[in-house]
Amino acid sequence: MKRIITDGTPGDVHPRDPSKIFLTVRDRLDFYRNEIQCEITVLSDRSNAYLGAQSFLVVVYASTMANLNSEWGKIFTLALPVLLAVFGLILSIQALPGLKSSYAVIDHWYAKQTFMMRNEPLASVDRDGAPLFHYRETMQNGNNKALAFSMRTPWIFGSLWVLLGCFSVYVHF
Repeated sequence: MKRIITDGTPGDVHPRDPSKIFLTVRDRLDFYRNEIQCEITVLSDRSNAYLGAQSFLVVVYASTMANLNSEWGKIFTLALPVLLAVFGLILSIQALPGLKSSYAVIDHWYAKQTFMMRNEPLASVDRDGAPLFHYRETMQNGNNKALAFSMRTPWIFGSLWVLLGCFSVYVHF
């Protein structure tokens, strides 16, 4: 194992016990919550980029289906919408692992936070002025419901692209 040698004692090491990173239970809780916040931001950014790309593709798909050009409109309204549907489906398949990984990391930090809340005597005591120390704040069920939209959108858009691609072919034949 490699070690980085530095001068002095780092500020995040407990002076009496160098193996402890966190001085208090509150420090550990703040760390867990900060990690959860960062991962939720990453998940939100990935979801926004995905939804923006899908919105653009839906608008382009609708525009290509509305083409009324008599010379090349028939082949254009068959080929391009099917290609857009395939592209949208591929984007949905590609977006799913990134969203799942963010979701898994958020689950990991929530599990650590919940474990700490249930097992640390100081964290499990209700305190006036510190409502964040209550275990109900860390329930997994609420986390799953909150993140469900980001996890379902690739499946919804993937299904939509399959239907739209089939519709494009059906309309022409």
